[in-house]
Amino acid sequence: MSILETRTLEDQAAALRDEAAQEPDPVHTGEVTKETQIIAIYGKGGSGKSFALANLSYMMAQQGKRVLLIGCDPKSDTTSLLFGGKATPSIIETSSKKKLAGEEVRIEDVCFQRDGVFAMELGGPEVGRGCGGRGIIHGFETLEKLGFHDWGFDYVLLDFLGDVVCGGFGLPIARDMCQKVIVVGSNDLQSLYVANNVCHAVEYFRKMGGNVGVAGMIVNKDDGTGEAQAFAEAVGIPVLTAIPAHEDIRRKSANYQIIGYPGGEWGSLFEELASNVATAPPLRPTPLDQDGLLGLFSPDETGGNVELVPATQADMRGGVFEQRPSLEVIYDEA
Repeated sequence: MSILETRTLEDQAAALRDEAAQEPDPVHTGEVTKETQIIAIYGKGGSGKSFALANLSYMMAQQGKRVLLIGCDPKSDTTSLLFGGKATPSIIETSSKKKLAGEEVRIEDVCFQRDGVFAMELGGPEVGRGCGGRGIIHGFETLEKLGFHDWGFDYVLLDFLGDVVCGGFGLPIARDMCQKVIVVGSNDLQSLYVANNVCHAVEYFRKMGGNVGVAGMIVNKDDGTGEAQAFAEAVGIPVLTAIPAHEDIRRKSANYQIIGYPGGEWGSLFEELASNVATAPPLRPTPLDQDGLLGLFSPDETGGNVELVPATQADMRGGVFEQRPSLEVIYDEA
């Protein structure tokens, strides 16, 4: 190799080192000014994402905003509360049927509305028959063909399953497809574990040069014990609202009733949430390690006082273990 080629390689290596040493741009902390706010909401299955989003989107529409709610969960249950329990045909399902018939998917085949809220489901494959993440990617590709970027909504709310680490479900974070993320959780370890994982994903892609931040947390089924609030404080994000663990809310949600409307008994909760979602800046979180997450709870509740005792070879054999000489052949130096 010539001296010139050696210097070129050294220059390239130096440039790569300099680039790697550069910190990504600081996360935007001012008011979000992009015309359409695209917000991805993540949470553990059963944490109440769909309930919170259906009522949030309904309240926003009642306040005069143009809102599009997109279910990105293979269960396709995001819009069921909005439509009184009725299931809507998903994009994946409809696309498959239309393809077999030699037809194109139309917006009226997959998007439906109620009182100013537009809603649709991306859907996913049947159990054991495909990757949910690939279904998400196909769904977004279809939305782009249908004119997604020209619709001009004030808010697009994406309901994602948070306890799946497949890259398809992390698409909005990985590809800057949204401006901010909201996590939904309760005062239990599993939902906060998922919320913490989402914060890890946001931080990972921030280090890779991404721009998505976490706007805050919705505490659902709040029983007043405070672990979710402690988590939000520990990772550096605000609590956007706390929805109490109240029998009236549980019953109405189970009966597919909207409670997030102006003047209703629970309307003020969702008015507060709508206001906070609109103005909360995307923040860069500081996710916890496993010990930090366990530390939010009493050791009696989590088993945090359990010590890890290493197993020995004798333990593994249920008796005495005798170390045998190695069969490796050792050659003397010549």
